[in-house]
Amino acid sequence: MDPELEAFIPFLPPLDLTDPVAARKVFAERAASVPAPDTSGLEIEDRVVPADPGVPVRIYRPHGALGGALVWLHGGGGVFGDLDTEHPWAARLASQSGAVVVSVAYRLAPEHPFPAALDDAYAALRWTAGHAGELGVDPARIAVGGHSAGGGLAAATALRARDEQGPPVCFQLLNEAGLDDRPLTWSRRHFTDVPWFDSRQADAAWRHYLGSAPGTPYAAPARADDLSGLPPAYIATAELCPNRDEDIAYALRLLQAGVSVDLHQWPGTFHGSQAILSAAVSQRQIADVCAAVRRALAP
Repeated sequence: MDPELEAFIPFLPPLDLTDPVAARKVFAERAASVPAPDTSGLEIEDRVVPADPGVPVRIYRPHGALGGALVWLHGGGGVFGDLDTEHPWAARLASQSGAVVVSVAYRLAPEHPFPAALDDAYAALRWTAGHAGELGVDPARIAVGGHSAGGGLAAATALRARDEQGPPVCFQLLNEAGLDDRPLTWSRRHFTDVPWFDSRQADAAWRHYLGSAPGTPYAAPARADDLSGLPPAYIATAELCPNRDEDIAYALRLLQAGVSVDLHQWPGTFHGSQAILSAAVSQRQIADVCAAVRRALAP
């Protein structure tokens, strides 16, 4: 493990996804400890996307935005996370990429199992495309992205937009994404005691998210048989993450389907370790993600 990250492990709060209410409290406390980014170069606005029910979003417009947009979906196993806990990351993405970032507060499991979160994500994508002029965005340069469960939602949103001939998605950013409910890979079966988020927590998150529904491609994109026609992807994995191998497998399948992929495997990292901002590897991860968005959305 990266020694700068390892030094922080004793200070990580416990995370128990079998108790969603407690997990939300723990995560909110952890997120509050993350240093706030400089937002002086951003216009920030809260809106509600008209849907049934309405979907809260927070829009980050950089001064001198480049005309592209990223519909951003937070992590949290589909169980926790909101606009406030995601604020440091959404703001950094907007500031460092030049993209208009639309951060989405999708409904959470287990109170709202699949397909609630996907419906909210897709509604946010459609709203962003429909309001491109108001947002100062080129409708041909709209991306979807997310971290962890949000990365899985981003992949599912791209699949749904392709299948339903919805708004064109030009790029998908999948960071340590949860893509498969089935514990089939080596990392998912063996990483039972890695820091912060391990395979047992991944299993609990999927149980909450799926509820009584069976796994489908829109719930677990790794189940999709056909990945052709999807947008180019940036896929990043952490070495000590239970999602690692399913993300790499998805990247390979996208390549085999003719989809361009930028795949990064970060050595010595664990799921969500980029939150430890003082570590050099975290700084490289964040800079690389933002650079990928900038490249993908460049005019």
